[in-house]
Amino acid sequence: MKKKVFVDGQHGTTGLKIHERLNGRDDIEVLRIPDANRKDPAARKEYLNGADIVFLCLPDDAARESVSLITNSSVCVIDGSTAHRTAAWWVYGLPELKKDQRALIKQSKRITVPGCHAAGFVLMLYPLVAQGIVAPDYPVTCHAVAGYSGGGKALIANYTGENVPDAVKNPRSYSLALNHKHLPEMTKIVGLARPPVFAPTVVDVYAGEIVSIPLVPDRLEKRLSAKEIRELLAAYYAGEHFVKVMPYPADDFLKNGFLTFTDCNGTNNLEIFVFGNEDRVLVSARYDNLGKGASGTAVQDMNIILGLDEATGLDKV
Repeated sequence: MKKKVFVDGQHGTTGLKIHERLNGRDDIEVLRIPDANRKDPAARKEYLNGADIVFLCLPDDAARESVSLITNSSVCVIDGSTAHRTAAWWVYGLPELKKDQRALIKQSKRITVPGCHAAGFVLMLYPLVAQGIVAPDYPVTCHAVAGYSGGGKALIANYTGENVPDAVKNPRSYSLALNHKHLPEMTKIVGLARPPVFAPTVVDVYAGEIVSIPLVPDRLEKRLSAKEIRELLAAYYAGEHFVKVMPYPADDFLKNGFLTFTDCNGTNNLEIFVFGNEDRVLVSARYDNLGKGASGTAVQDMNIILGLDEATGLDKV
């Protein structure tokens, strides 16, 4: 019997992308709530409890409400919101995080999908902290450049409406109070003693992302050069389908010396680059903020739960 899948928030940015990745699959049955019933708690409760797997593509409060409506203990929830990312009883849905993460995802009924910025940050830094290269109290800084789709429908409307002002079209730094909502998971999952100084920038491109972390070898627990850090990360992610550590030096993957940020768009791929030398290091992750940063990872989690090849429905996009 086919497993039933329901996307609560099917018309949101992430919900639409999940449906795009599920289209054409004959191994699952996708439930679609009528538009007229989308905000009816009774109707939503029926769909939420009638599915085997539920994707939540909702604001935080709405995601919590949806979870409260689920009384069927067999329902597996994959939450794309921030609501449960640091909750002790939820599994962090990043399969490549560590050796036993896939088993934890498969065994759990409550999985939380990483935030778009956090996905790249965690995949770059977690191995270095876990292996004692970067100390938990290292003064981590991070900069992200991302497309505007990560801000949801409201931000998308700012960029796609009529007579968009130049002030919007220009790159714009935000969360300047240094309180971005991804900071708690970035800190907890990596195992940092304090939150990083995180500086995100949104640009006038629909999708795409580059997250970068500078490192000073003299301040590391074990002094490693850029090439050695690249080798460590390559060994950590060896054999992974979606996470690739690019060669060092990465000159052949630059375009006139530039690291362009849309090359992974439409995929679930995440590419890690290590730049620098003996004295200065920059680690960067490039991916689709709506792919590995959202819907792609959510579908990958579902495939693991169902015992399928993780790439099912993802490599074709």
